[in-house]
Amino acid sequence: MATNKRQLIALCGLATLFMTAREVLAQASQGGTDENRLPAIKVSEDGKGFVVEGTSRPFVPWGFNYLGVFGKLAEEQWHTEEGWQRIERDFRLMKQLGANVVRWHLQFPTYMSGPRQANPDQLERLRKLLVLAHQTGLYLDLTGLNLFRKEAIPAWYDAMSEEERWEAQTYFWEVIARTCAGDSAVFCYDLANEPVVVAPKENEHPWVTGELGGFYFVQRISHNRQQKPQSEIAAAWVNRISTAIRRQDKRTLITVGVIPWAFVWKGAKPVFYTEATRDSLDFVSIHVYPKSGNLANELEALQAYDVGKPLVIEEIFPLECSIQELDQFIDAARPQVSGWISHFFGYSIEEHRGGAEPAGPLVAEFLQFWSRKKKDVVPQ
Repeated sequence: MATNKRQLIALCGLATLFMTAREVLAQASQGGTDENRLPAIKVSEDGKGFVVEGTSRPFVPWGFNYLGVFGKLAEEQWHTEEGWQRIERDFRLMKQLGANVVRWHLQFPTYMSGPRQANPDQLERLRKLLVLAHQTGLYLDLTGLNLFRKEAIPAWYDAMSEEERWEAQTYFWEVIARTCAGDSAVFCYDLANEPVVVAPKENEHPWVTGELGGFYFVQRISHNRQQKPQSEIAAAWVNRISTAIRRQDKRTLITVGVIPWAFVWKGAKPVFYTEATRDSLDFVSIHVYPKSGNLANELEALQAYDVGKPLVIEEIFPLECSIQELDQFIDAARPQVSGWISHFFGYSIEEHRGGAEPAGPLVAEFLQFWSRKKKDVVPQ
């Protein structure tokens, strides 16, 4: 009996050891131990901002859009040791500059080998990115469906009908959400970067536009051949994809980063943020590049996106204004805005001072400003 008891104790010890090892591996696959895991973020009870889940502590998204080293795409390099080391370096640099969020642009061709065929190797790299996010303390704004390089767009994708494209886009997001479901490092899923509902002009690519520096940042979700209200088509697209995401991930916030047309045309109404998408989108994301001498008009335009949900300016940079004017815009808009995300080009302040593109010392000055400004905007 004593021998049997000793054997039972030994077996229990081995079982416990096995369970502990399995838990460690599970934690590692989800970003590490409880001590270094990022807590989840949710919309605050009053619907005006964000809080750390389980607390009343406010969370203000503050960070960078990150494509990789300027002129390149990180997802084209991350399969190499050098490429991955550069991503790790850049995440730590962004953290040092005060970021708590990185907007990562998921390229559609990276993850999709066919209409309903995902690339498992790339999904594994995405999981590796989640681990890095926990390790560096940087939440991820995962923005999908990107086709930044026109030459990399699969021929089969361009040949699809609109309905077939929507089906492929829905499957893309199901795969991404299934891969990331339950991982608190994901701040949000952004359905697409600057989607529009409009037919292409003559000699334009049928689906992408908005070329800048060789990348195509704007994507058509519909040619609207039946001339329906744009907001009706936008709502059908948003609700379809959001429903698919929610089948895989019940918790992570959903948004869509849009061009705020009210900043372009006085009185323009939101296309993607309407009553028809209220239940599908958790917060509003707009891209704003303030223009010199236009502060009053821009603050008025901002009112169009006050729809009873938190508002994040998901892209902002002094392209058409000075850093001082950008500072004025941020201060004036702070009562309405719940988060701010600018741009990081893969280089440190010192490297920009040394001439790293783009703009060298000008970007160095901006990064210094952005790092300091966080102390004014983000609760410490």
